[in-house]
Amino acid sequence: MTAVHTYASDVAFTPAVKAIQARKGSREAYGRVEQRGWRTEVDENLEAFLADANSFYFATASADGQPYIQHRGGPKGFLKVLDKQTLAFADYAGNQQYLTQGNLSENAKAYIFVMDYAHRRRVKIWGEARVVEDDDALMDALMPKGYRARPEQVILFKIAAWDTNCPQHIPQKFDAPDVAAALAARDQRIAELEAQVATLNGQAAPEQG
Repeated sequence: MTAVHTYASDVAFTPAVKAIQARKGSREAYGRVEQRGWRTEVDENLEAFLADANSFYFATASADGQPYIQHRGGPKGFLKVLDKQTLAFADYAGNQQYLTQGNLSENAKAYIFVMDYAHRRRVKIWGEARVVEDDDALMDALMPKGYRARPEQVILFKIAAWDTNCPQHIPQKFDAPDVAAALAARDQRIAELEAQVATLNGQAAPEQG
């Protein structure tokens, strides 16, 4: 049964969490966060962030609470926004352990954690998820064109709340293709400048008489 929350952040700030916040002195500050409210719908900023993401972590738990985190990757934007409260992605065939699907069959609660190392940003999304195995049209719509993977099913994620984190302690890392593109642009610029220098040197060379 889905819990009824007074605030959107109650999906994370359970009574046990609030008790520890009170004991350690942060409850007053997070009480103000509750009043402002965590976001519960996709806005332009989240949509743009997800459109640029090529990787995220997907957490589920079994009926008895055993957690499991699985990485999901693909071309940028493979985690798609269907509407203001629904995300979806084509679930590719893998090692056939089916831990995520098994967990979701008995516990719909799920969590998406998206990390942008290059810009030192992260987004946390709480909600519930379900597996869709019999909608070929939806799977085709979600499958990135030209991506070499076999879609096995679709996972739909209904957002309960989402929030961002500060950049503290996030190491800055860059994807290899982005580094390669930056180096190629640098090398091209160096070549252009060297050509300009050679031209200027030729123009400045004294006449031989």
